Amino acid sequence: MSDSPAPRTARAIARAELTRAILDSASAQLAETGPAALSVRAVARDLGMASSAVYRYFPSRDALLTALLIEAYDDLGTAVEVADAAVERADLARRWAAICHAIRDWARAQPHRYALLYGSPVPGYAAPDDTVPAAIRVTTALLTLFSDAQAAGVRPVTTVPLTDDEQAALAPLRAFTDPTLDATWSIRGLLAWAALFGNLSLELFGHMYRGILDYDAHFAQLVDQLAADLGLA
Repeated sequence: MSDSPAPRTARAIARAELTRAILDSASAQLAETGPAALSVRAVARDLGMASSAVYRYFPSRDALLTALLIEAYDDLGTAVEVADAAVERADLARRWAAICHAIRDWARAQPHRYALLYGSPVPGYAAPDDTVPAAIRVTTALLTLFSDAQAAGVRPVTTVPLTDDEQAALAPLRAFTDPTLDATWSIRGLLAWAALFGNLSLELFGHMYRGILDYDAHFAQLVDQLAADLGLA
């Protein structure tokens, strides 16, 4: 008895191809007009379809936007996980650098998709829980690295003691890993995460124009400095 999957029907293949075409058209629209202006009608016009036909695949603008979010988060998550897995697990500094550069390489290659994930919220849209598994893949990779560093006895550089209020505020983040991240790793890891994505957003959205002449050199320096702050270097 064969264990091979049943062949896909012509109808299933056609549906998959049209779903792909809709997503590709919507992604191109994002690059031109941004997520707030995403229009199912515009996608339908681009594909030469009636709007009602597109709505059979995605029942609303928000459903289409959710599909684009999940796909982008998964693409970025895969890029980060592949980069992380290519480095020896005990080489914490190189893993950190691999993750950081994978995020930047992905974002620079498709800034409109990065803007969808980390740019301004789309007015009137609230991402559903469906997006969470894909959205946390990058965060999970970073927190796993921090947890591995903690287990290896690595200690981040700290100069300001954490207040009780801050330790309480970090409780969900600390509980994300097993074993639990200690307070020092939680705050330093969070600050590194914010610096990484904050710098990348400044670069991609043009806020460092003429202030930084060599973005590659600056990002490499940032990654190395954060590695030192985290005790990884």
